[in-house]
This record gives sequence, C-alpha cells and structure tokens, in this order.
Amino acid sequence: MRIKYKVGLFKLNIFAAAGLLAACALLSDQPWDGILLSLAALWFALTGLALEFSHRRHAYRPWLAVASLLLAALVMLPGHTNAAWLWAWPCLLALPQPRWMQLLNASLAGLSWWSLIERLSPHHWILVGLLLTCLCLFAISRSLPGGHSLRLVRKRARLAPGLALWSSEQLERDLVKENSRAARDDVHAELLLIHVQGRQLWRIAQEVCSQIKSFENAYQLDQKTLGVLLTSRDADQARQRRQELLDAIDAPTQSRAVPLTRLDNLPRILETLGQQRPSPQVVEEAHD
Repeated sequence: MRIKYKVGLFKLNIFAAAGLLAACALLSDQPWDGILLSLAALWFALTGLALEFSHRRHAYRPWLAVASLLLAALVMLPGHTNAAWLWAWPCLLALPQPRWMQLLNASLAGLSWWSLIERLSPHHWILVGLLLTCLCLFAISRSLPGGHSLRLVRKRARLAPGLALWSSEQLERDLVKENSRAARDDVHAELLLIHVQGRQLWRIAQEVCSQIKSFENAYQLDQKTLGVLLTSRDADQARQRRQELLDAIDAPTQSRAVPLTRLDNLPRILETLGQQRPSPQVVEEAHD
C-alpha cells in the first residue's frame, strides 16, 4: 500500500504558526520580545518554503537549532510575561528529531527553567521544574523509537514524498522479494549501483526516480551511492535501460550492475564501486 503524505497540510500548519507569531510580535510591548517573535515567524515561514524543495533533509540540518535558540532567548529575557513560553519546550521535544537535537532541547529547557529562579517563589519554581520535567520526559518518550515495530515503520518510510526513494534497510528486505519474483516470472532483475560525485545525490535521485517504472524503486545506500532495482525481459533490455538511465543523469558517475542472482556480498561490491573511475559506461558483474 502506498504511504500517504500530508505535506500540504503540514505546510499550512507551519505558515499558520508563522502568522500567529507575527501577530504576537506586532502586539508585543517589549522591543526584544517583538524582535525574537519576528525572527521566529520568519523562521517558520522560511521552513515552510524550504519544505517545498526538500522533503527529507530539513529535519537533520542545524537549521532546526535556530528555533530552539530563539525559544530559549525568549524565556530567559527579563520580565514575567515571557515565562509562559517555558511550556513550549515539551511541544518541541515531542517532534521527531535526531538525538543531538533532543539533547540540545532538553538542555535549553533546563536552562530556561533555571533562569526563572529569581522571578518565582521557591516553591513555585520547584513545582514548575517538576511539572516541566514530567512533560518533557513524556514528550521524549513519544518521539523515541519505543520498539522494533516502530523502528521498522520508520525504516520503511520513503525518504521523500512522491519519490520511489527508500532507505538501505528497505533494500535488504526487497532483495529477497524481488529475487523470488524474478525467478517465478522468468525475468531479468538487477541492482544498478550509482556512485555520484560531490553533493549531487539528491538531484540525481530525483532524476533516477523519474526514469524508472512505477513498480521499480531506488534506494539511498550512503551519502553518495544510490541503488536501483531494475526489472527487464532479459539482459539485453536491461543493458539498454540502464544506459538510458545514466545518459539522462548528465553527471559524472561510477556505476555497476549486478544481477540479483549474483548479489551475495553487497559491501564488497560497494567497495569495488568506490574504486572505479567515473565513466558513462556501466561495469557489469558476471552473469550466471
């Protein structure tokens, strides 16, 4: 079953948040509050725009730390009116994020709470700290992979909405299925490995996904290597298809084609691929 993505609704929520923060900035009486809220509104607006061009990489960029730093600065500003923003930390920690972001957000949440020690009475400050800790732990528990099933779902997810681009973990599962299907239907199935130069993997992945058939998939094996499962009538058609695919890329690459029946040591093949010279021609592993 195809995975449904709600990118449009997500963008709408981001732009709505940007609008609300911009309104708060206009209504703020304090200059610094207005500046920080305006920067936060700008951050949300730019994030929503960037989501149109990159559906996967934005979640792992240092760009996410900007929102955390703005929130921490807003809470730590002098004045009782900013303390209410402290409760935004559990919401931020509940979002899916890499481990380094969780550590950063948890640390900034603790510093934000500590900054209120002189603005609250001792028993209120302690009560706020206990409640904030409980909410943050609950938020983190919801974002962490709680078991094998959730980890499996995350690994299965496509790397970009609308593209047949999957993770390397998904390739390991698909190889067994595709090999069995090729033997049953008497077709030629192979894995085309493409090693790209520089920072072109994302662009080339989009071009590859636009060229393959609807029942075929591409996989990101590492930061510079793509794998494409191609199914053809025979080896001759496979050779023609893969060459057309590489001609459409229009970039220096190292490529290697391996029939699934010969794919017994993928790490070794990837190591050999990295040692090839860039060439428009595909190096073929020996067929059965």
